[in-house]
Amino acid sequence: MSEAIAFDTHRFVKRLTESGFTERQAETLADEHVALLNANLATKADIQALKVDIQALKVDVEALKVEMLKWLLGALIAQGGLIVALVKLL
Repeated sequence: MSEAIAFDTHRFVKRLTESGFTERQAETLADEHVALLNANLATKADIQALKVDIQALKVDVEALKVEMLKWLLGALIAQGGLIVALVKLL
């Protein structure tokens, strides 16, 4: 698997060993850092999939707005008719 970002594991291991880690500890820690970075960073494919999902949501929101306006207009007409009928009764 290719790395998502440039992570200089050699430099990382070298700095850790200079700080007192054994080479085995430093290499293990470097491997885990690479795995963590690769598991938690978004790839271009992830971002593209998210864009597609957002576009789909925009379409759904537009359809929902139209549906809500239809119901609101219907409710306003019904309310107007009710008010006219009540005024006639008084």
